[in-house]
Amino acid sequence: MMPDLFLLGHFASSSGAPGLLFLLLFFARASCPLSCPLSCECSEAARTVKCVQRDLKGLPSDIPGYTRSLFVTGNRLGLIGPGALRGLPNLVTLSLANNRINTLERQAFSSLPNLRYLDLSNNFLTTVHPSAFSIGNNSIQELNLSRSLYNFSAIQQLADAISNGGFHRLSKLEMSDNGIVFLPYGMFSRLSSLRRLDLKNNSLVDIKNFTFAGLNLEWLDLTLNAIKTLRMETLMELGKQPSLQIFLKDNPFVCNCDIEYLVEWLNTSSKVADVEKLTCVFPLDLQNTSLISLGETVLGCHINQDHQNTLQTSYVFLSVVLGFVGVVFLFVLYLNRKGIKMWMNNMRDACRDLMEGYHYRYEIDSDPQVTRVATSDV
Repeated sequence: MMPDLFLLGHFASSSGAPGLLFLLLFFARASCPLSCPLSCECSEAARTVKCVQRDLKGLPSDIPGYTRSLFVTGNRLGLIGPGALRGLPNLVTLSLANNRINTLERQAFSSLPNLRYLDLSNNFLTTVHPSAFSIGNNSIQELNLSRSLYNFSAIQQLADAISNGGFHRLSKLEMSDNGIVFLPYGMFSRLSSLRRLDLKNNSLVDIKNFTFAGLNLEWLDLTLNAIKTLRMETLMELGKQPSLQIFLKDNPFVCNCDIEYLVEWLNTSSKVADVEKLTCVFPLDLQNTSLISLGETVLGCHINQDHQNTLQTSYVFLSVVLGFVGVVFLFVLYLNRKGIKMWMNNMRDACRDLMEGYHYRYEIDSDPQVTRVATSDV
């Protein structure tokens, strides 16, 4: 059909029939739809392209420009470079899950101004450039990074990329199952629109008071971590977020005096959604005891504190007494300074006479002539 359309078009143009030429071009475009990559499935009606489990080692370069949803999953991409996603100005949803991606280079997503949802879960990230997510007008609202890190050592690079990514519209961030031990300072400080944060099934031991400072979260999942307690400063910071719901179950809470503030907060706050499921793991005699049922009698913190206060008071009193005795002793020495000086002079003279006597006896014993003279005189 294409040769016939070409000949008709040539005839129309030579005969000066612009209307006929326009119709021929329209039918030619309709007969030749935009190409679809050989390893993908395309739906122009749904504006969707799927390249699933095709053993791809790189992103296809001929993805149609109409694409709004792109799913490239179950492949072996390795890295995402700065020019890998050009020519897709309409892309809204991008899933790159389960692709063994280990590197995000600078401005890897900079050519996607309308991107709303980005899925990078189930990858092996070891290198993340600080400007990997930098987009002129970053419109990403949901970012899935669950099971995306090869190990927790890449968390600082990821934190820098998130902080520098311009995520002013990001409302949901998933970072579960990454083995994260700590959250770097300022990692979430620029995510002013963040409402849902998923950090479950990591290895977080402690939550600093600055970790979520300045945020207005509505949903925070900290289940299945290694949290033993939460500090008073952290609880006060979380209390400033009015709509927050926290999930804390399946953490190894240590029920000693360090957890007293958390227990009190749990009994007065309604922010912990699974408060009934929080139990002690250590010590063994309190294992499986509900945190909200712990009281002063069980922990014995105030009794120990009263005993410690008594000891501290005794030590302070003893120090005051010893100090007073020392001052009195020095004052007595000052009043008797002349007598003490005379006594010291007398002691010095006596010691000197004694030493001269020893010296004289030593000279006599060491000189034979003096010894004979002394004997003859006798």
